[in-house]
Amino acid sequence: DEGDYNIKMRNIKRFLEDGDKCKITLRFRGREITHQELGLALLARIRDELADLILVEQFPKLEGRQMVMMIAPGRKKVGAKPVAEAAPVPSAAA
Repeated sequence: DEGDYNIKMRNIKRFLEDGDKCKITLRFRGREITHQELGLALLARIRDELADLILVEQFPKLEGRQMVMMIAPGRKKVGAKPVAEAAPVPSAAA
């Protein structure tokens, strides 16, 4: 369901902004285990949507009837300064 997905994404973003790691778990019930590609597609969608915010610590892996992926907040750009500070204005010495 799209509403459930959006709520989970909002919570994941909140945890990442706080500097916390997230363990994303999909549980396959009954015959769902035969369609693992749907679980991989969902985890890939999450990874792609958060690509600029995260660092994947553990890629999707099947553990019994669960598929697990661990993500951590990505590193912030150290060299990112405002343009006005980064480029000094040369003096007009003729």
